[in-house]
Amino acid sequence: MPRIDIRALLGLYDPEDSTDWGPIRAAQLNAGAHLALFLLGVNVVSAALVTLLARQLAPGWLLAGWAGLVTLVSTAVALRRLAARHRTATTASVRDVRDTMLEGIGLAAIWSVIPLVIGPQATVGAALGLWVLISLLMTASAVALAGLPLATLAFLGFLGTTVTAMLAIVSGPLLAMGAALFTILLMLSCLTRGRALVVIRAGEIALAERDETVRLLLRDFEDQGADWLWETDAARRIVRASPRFCHAVGLDPIRINGMSFLQILAGSTWEQGNFSAGLRSLSDKLKQREAFRDLLLPVEVHGEHRWWEMTASPRLDEEGRFIGFRGVGSDVTERRASTDRINRMARFDTLTGLPNRLHINETLAKAMSEAEKWGSRCAFMMIDLDRFKAVNDTLGHPIGDRLLRRVSERLSQLMSDNEMCGRLGGDEFAIVMREAGDTDRIEKLAIAIIETLSRPYEVDQNTLYIGASVGVAIGPRDGRTAEMLIRSADLALYRTKDGGGAGFHIYEPQLHLQAEERRVLEMALRKALQNDEMHLQYQPVVDSETGGLTGFEALLRWTHPEFGVVPPDKFVPLAEEARLIAPIGEWVLRTACDEAARWPPDVRVAVNVSAEQLHNPHFVTTVAQALSQSELPPERLELEVTESVFLHEGTCATTVLERLLDLGVRLSLDDFGTGYSSLAYLSRTRFSTIKIDRTFVQGASKGKQEAIAIIRAVVALAQSLGMATTAEGVETTEEHEMIQDLGCTKVQGYYFGRPLPVEEARALACRPFDNSSTVAA
Repeated sequence: MPRIDIRALLGLYDPEDSTDWGPIRAAQLNAGAHLALFLLGVNVVSAALVTLLARQLAPGWLLAGWAGLVTLVSTAVALRRLAARHRTATTASVRDVRDTMLEGIGLAAIWSVIPLVIGPQATVGAALGLWVLISLLMTASAVALAGLPLATLAFLGFLGTTVTAMLAIVSGPLLAMGAALFTILLMLSCLTRGRALVVIRAGEIALAERDETVRLLLRDFEDQGADWLWETDAARRIVRASPRFCHAVGLDPIRINGMSFLQILAGSTWEQGNFSAGLRSLSDKLKQREAFRDLLLPVEVHGEHRWWEMTASPRLDEEGRFIGFRGVGSDVTERRASTDRINRMARFDTLTGLPNRLHINETLAKAMSEAEKWGSRCAFMMIDLDRFKAVNDTLGHPIGDRLLRRVSERLSQLMSDNEMCGRLGGDEFAIVMREAGDTDRIEKLAIAIIETLSRPYEVDQNTLYIGASVGVAIGPRDGRTAEMLIRSADLALYRTKDGGGAGFHIYEPQLHLQAEERRVLEMALRKALQNDEMHLQYQPVVDSETGGLTGFEALLRWTHPEFGVVPPDKFVPLAEEARLIAPIGEWVLRTACDEAARWPPDVRVAVNVSAEQLHNPHFVTTVAQALSQSELPPERLELEVTESVFLHEGTCATTVLERLLDLGVRLSLDDFGTGYSSLAYLSRTRFSTIKIDRTFVQGASKGKQEAIAIIRAVVALAQSLGMATTAEGVETTEEHEMIQDLGCTKVQGYYFGRPLPVEEARALACRPFDNSSTVAA
């Protein structure tokens, strides 16, 4: 109850707060009505006593008339309050309370006649007697009218002031001050008691409203809710059950009282004693007389399995003795089914229906725990599909998704009770082997996976061929935790993929060392450019007929202060994986252009360009800036690209190549013949040179007819398209003569020169050339 405003208590105004003062004012008026007859009796008796006391001081007819007037007015007040009792039984207005002030003033005015008219003529003893009788009247009125403090204060203040004036005239200020003090104390007491009555009534109203709200909620809960109420006695027998509970258990509302609560919930399992864990928990709570909440237990109703959720607390009597339980239950079968579906979605892959990464990790962690506990072994296999990306790129993701479903079906057929197969995501799958003490079983399963997944698939009238690479780790040997074992299997898979795929590899400790070395090397590679650790060397490219220098190929070299010279075949793939090839390639391009600008105008420079650079449309701007800043003519720059740039449809590589040609830059197709997609693009892209890979040159030098036929075919193809051919890897005079006979126009290899430092390459480029001397000489 908030702080009571004195003006609202007196009925002077209606406050605009959350408290409803209508019922409170009705309670004030009803309190006054209940003591209306008592107030009437007090006034009549007091008037009679005052008449007897004052019979010597005033004529009898005057006193009789006054007493009759007191009786008449007090009767009118009593009847008025009794008549308003029904009208203001539940609520009352501010005006109803305010009007009671007139009643108090009217009674006080009549009673003030005697002290004002007769009092000044009385003796001190008579005045004191009159004061005693009036004080009794004032006290009784304060009690009777406490519920109406405005009327009471008006009566007490008016009459008290009159009596105080009388005593001041008759006996002096001392008794007058006593009368005034008594009046003030009586008024304060009346105000305090009136406030207490208001607070009590406000509390009763709030409590009644709360009880009514609870009753309404319970009624609505019983009528419309899906839950139901129940009560048991100390012996766990039903003593009161709601109709909904009776309907839920399928029993008659009359017969259910007195039945065992646990027996009702156990159903057909009561006789067998095969209770569920939830029912046992409920029994323990009831035995220990402990409150419980949201206890889940399975029940059987009419032969149908349902899930109920129970909440209850013990009941105590007024003396604190346990008398049973009162609780609520609800059928959560549908919610349980929905939760199960959500849990399944969270733990199973929606595309294949296999366990997802979360479920795989949980199963592996459990297998690791069991292996640690019993001193056994478990295993983890990571499977990556070979050539799956080509299916997505060429036929689209819907076909790829159907292929993944076929893959999951084949994997599931290979699983026994000892293995669980799941999908990690994309085209990666995983297998957890709970017991992996038999290494042969692991290898046989890995081989079976590779062979099974490599068989052709028929998907939407498409015959698809993919393969599988497998990495295996054995726990706890290869990892003490699930995360470490997954990391080890991933390293083994990386080793398999690095070896060309279509196989399996079991984790070895050196794989981790290699991965750590690769990580350290990558960190060093990120700082190589800014630490000025990289430089270029230039390998000569000569005319196959004259041996004269036609240009150089810029080759990137890295010398680390700690690791020494790092081979290109080691750091270039790492730069591509770490997405560092673009900034490194840009540095190579700019440096090579700056150096070539110092050479004679007939000497070109060739720069290797990665597929990632060509997939960036801004690469054309980079080349244009490098040429402009170095002032190198575009026709003296030759960009070497490999066939891998054409492997991905839908990229902007072809457009970038066309724009580079528009700048006047020459293009060279490097390592021709090692891929499978170049022929379709030779007619579309204006390459100036085709470079024949060194493997064909070496094969031809050994007399392999296939290699010789390939070189002749490439030379004929280049001549028909107006392109030059450069043979790589020429190291002997015999190889040079063979290449000349096969028709290659340019030659590159150790026979004509190894990669040279920049000073030596510059000196060679600027050396005068005549027909009697060659670079090889």
